[in-house]
Amino acid sequence: MNHQNTVFRLIKYKVHLIHFPRPVYSNGDWMTGKEGRKMKKLSRRPVPFSIFGLLLFTFFSGCLPISKTLRAQADKTLTFQQVFQNPDAYKGKIVIWGGEVVETTNQKDGTTLIIVLQRPLDWTQEPEFSRSEGRFVIFVEGYIDAYVFRRGRRVTVAGEILGKKVMRLGEMEYPYPLLLSKQIYLWGEYYYYPYPYYWYYPYWW
Repeated sequence: MNHQNTVFRLIKYKVHLIHFPRPVYSNGDWMTGKEGRKMKKLSRRPVPFSIFGLLLFTFFSGCLPISKTLRAQADKTLTFQQVFQNPDAYKGKIVIWGGEVVETTNQKDGTTLIIVLQRPLDWTQEPEFSRSEGRFVIFVEGYIDAYVFRRGRRVTVAGEILGKKVMRLGEMEYPYPLLLSKQIYLWGEYYYYPYPYYWYYPYWW
């Protein structure tokens, strides 16, 4: 999936450039043509582009960052807010979450904790730049490079809910939902330049 980010953005942001042909209508009653010949009257019920949509969905579902097996195991009805309110009630459940890395800590026992600011996922399982509902912690059974998974990088993770982990957040104790990582995906970085920058000389030079 080396070109996965490029493919996702092409579909999400360029789909408006696709020009579909006029709707195809299903056959209805007979009607008489201009030359007196009988022909099928076209009904006003458009045939949806279901085949095209199915093929498109099938193709890109195979390119999603989380494996098909974990997607099948994940509880899609379980929201982040539900788990956040009572993490212990959902122990053992598999969920797919995403967001922005706040901090990555390598522990003495060789494991890694990643604190993530939750963001909702779009249909490609990529975290969106929209309102967060809280924070959670990813527990990784192994070493993760803290520089690669540095602050601001976006991740999507499939994990098992272990309960909660209370940690310091400023001067308060914060109950983080804790996930055991089954699969974690690191998204590419965005480089955003809001305005072009030009060198110029004042008119009096």
